[in-house]
Amino acid sequence: MRQHWRWLTFLHWRYPAETVQALLPPGLRVQTYDGSAWVGLIPFLMDRVRLLGGPPLPGLSRFPETNVRTYVHGPDGRTGIWFCSLDAARLPAVVAARAAFGLPYYWAGMSVRRAGAVLSYRSRRRWPGRAGAGCELVAELGEEVPPTEVTELDHFLTARFRLYSLFAGGLATADADHPPWTLRRARVRRLRENLLASAGLPEPGSDPLCHASAGVPVEIGGWQRPRSSR
Repeated sequence: MRQHWRWLTFLHWRYPAETVQALLPPGLRVQTYDGSAWVGLIPFLMDRVRLLGGPPLPGLSRFPETNVRTYVHGPDGRTGIWFCSLDAARLPAVVAARAAFGLPYYWAGMSVRRAGAVLSYRSRRRWPGRAGAGCELVAELGEEVPPTEVTELDHFLTARFRLYSLFAGGLATADADHPPWTLRRARVRRLRENLLASAGLPEPGSDPLCHASAGVPVEIGGWQRPRSSR
């Protein structure tokens, strides 16, 4: 599939590696940076969703999404993303993603708004499971980060090109190809969320690191079975 991810805010917290490892399926190992696992909460606008070579999907080509994710080593030795949850505002997309890709999507009432340098996101989960989990975030955009000032940690948290899922009875992986992010400095004005707790994570012990980006076009490849590196 092809899609465009727009007006993202990346929030990240440190967690003990063993806390995050307990949430992962067999075959995945938590990837750490500076001795910690990292968990991200990333709201954004999904846009121009379409199959390869096709037009935008009617009624499904533009909607808000919020994901909770962490970073892992696969059995093939490669690194990627494990999604703890993904909330989206289109029920047919949620049903299709759960059935066809094994991804933990939830249907939610959501909005993404931009007013000058301020991004506002709202999300409240509807289905499946217990309704009410959600997020309210207001972030203020700062200046673009010059490529020479992007740190190793910035790169670790945002430059991800592979994802993992449990699909058809086993671990599966797919590539997510996109150009480098143009990151912007950002700060949190207001944050209320319980998506981390709904994913089985304890309350974060600190304020999040915050990045933002206007977005990138993305191409998602087909599922494959990862091979063991042993």
